Amino acid sequence: MTDRKPYRHRFPLSIIQYALWRYHRFPLSQRDVQELLQERGIQVSHETIRQWNIKFAPLLSEELRHREPRRGSRWFLDELCIEISGKKLWLWRAVDDSGAILDLLLQDRRDTQAAKTFFGRLLANYNVPDMIHTDKFWSYGTAIRALPVLHSVEHIQVISTARCNNLIEQSHRPTR
Repeated sequence: MTDRKPYRHRFPLSIIQYALWRYHRFPLSQRDVQELLQERGIQVSHETIRQWNIKFAPLLSEELRHREPRRGSRWFLDELCIEISGKKLWLWRAVDDSGAILDLLLQDRRDTQAAKTFFGRLLANYNVPDMIHTDKFWSYGTAIRALPVLHSVEHIQVISTARCNNLIEQSHRPTR
């Protein structure tokens, strides 16, 4: 009788990429991804998918970030009042001209300092836009005037009730 090492199946990188892409791109659990792979004839446990996620997710996220299209030069900004555990909070949202979500920020205040903080986060991750569309909330204009890098940006204030800022107003962009 020979001593044989237990057989460990080596999956091609394309299967691992597909599984992790499914897990990160859509709101699926590891068990959901396991079932999707089983439908395609690939037997993988959810624990294996968890291990792949630990090992390969940083590499995959880096690759996906490089594949990401350039963000548009027009930003659409909006804030929304939500209540969490009885506390009133403000969800600040920004999308580009193609509808891709640029950033989300949850704050307990809705003033110029909060708007400056939100602009600071956006400018740290993206290039200065050509145009910014906001509602008529005064803090946006004050924050734009307070940040020198945004002085050359065209600021368009639209009436939210007229659905002119429809790109961000549509269904209040689901957030995960």
